Amino acid sequence: MSSPAVFLDRDGTINEELGYISDPDRVFLLPQAIPAIRRLNEAGLKVVVITNQSGIARGYFLPHTLQDIHQRLQDLLAEGGAHLDSELIYYCPHGPEDPCTCRKPQPGLIKQAAQEHDLDLSKSYLIGDRYRDMEAAANAGVKGILVLTGYGRGEYEHLRGLSPAQPVYVAPDLLDAVEWILADLNKVL
Repeated sequence: MSSPAVFLDRDGTINEELGYISDPDRVFLLPQAIPAIRRLNEAGLKVVVITNQSGIARGYFLPHTLQDIHQRLQDLLAEGGAHLDSELIYYCPHGPEDPCTCRKPQPGLIKQAAQEHDLDLSKSYLIGDRYRDMEAAANAGVKGILVLTGYGRGEYEHLRGLSPAQPVYVAPDLLDAVEWILADLNKVL
């Protein structure tokens, strides 16, 4: 039986937006990331990271460095009692000029995760700090939630109403977004 999932953007949503993070020591979690992901874990929801990482295509870092960065992210979350399943971290290594179906706002990685892990996209959500995350959510058939961390506040102020894909909810941070999702799921279930 397919289950719902919560797809999370990485930079600006879980950890601080610092441009191209090319060193694990530059991973700093946002204040509400641990309690938010822990709440999702406690609710039994799959938590899937979907992230564009064009720094690989641009030669800023290698794929093995990205694995070290994701391990650091996992370690920081574990210190607070939260976790991501390592097989549920998906990334696009391509640049914006490269034709691919995995770079957000394309839905390729979301659909791949859904197929590989039997996820019900019609009951799933994507939380991100960019309107391209909202477009990816719409393209995949999941509900998009914009957080005002990272680029979120600036994008919301400048793109609200202009993007073809609008969020179903705008949250000040990841924890507020998660609480909204849990309430929304309770209405449906």
